[in-house]
Amino acid sequence: MSVPLVVDTDVVSVAFKARAGYETYLEEMAGRECILSFMSLAELFRWPLARKWAAARRRELEEYVDGLFAISYCNEDLCKIWAEVVDVAEQNGKPIHVADAWIAATALYHEAPLLTLNTRHYEGVPNLGLIGG
Repeated sequence: MSVPLVVDTDVVSVAFKARAGYETYLEEMAGRECILSFMSLAELFRWPLARKWAAARRRELEEYVDGLFAISYCNEDLCKIWAEVVDVAEQNGKPIHVADAWIAATALYHEAPLLTLNTRHYEGVPNLGLIGG
């Protein structure tokens, strides 16, 4: 069985909106268990509110997520990893945003690489396998 893949919020956005280059990310996800952090799920639920999407478009996003991703919810072990991620990134001189730290912690928790468009957001986190740009 292949290694699971944690998918960053930005990749879901590009794929959902079928923006240029999204096929590359779908190819990377093909045949793998794709995991979405609870933090990414929260960010995805926020977009329609901020952009005042119609109910049908919100349902379309929810169905897209439900069809492709297993959701990784928070637990005590994940909280400990999050604390370590934030601490080590700060020690490395590359502080990480709270949401990105949850996503990085999810990848470390599942011992899975993280597919992202923003590898620079995660530069301060050692031992985090990154795929993308």
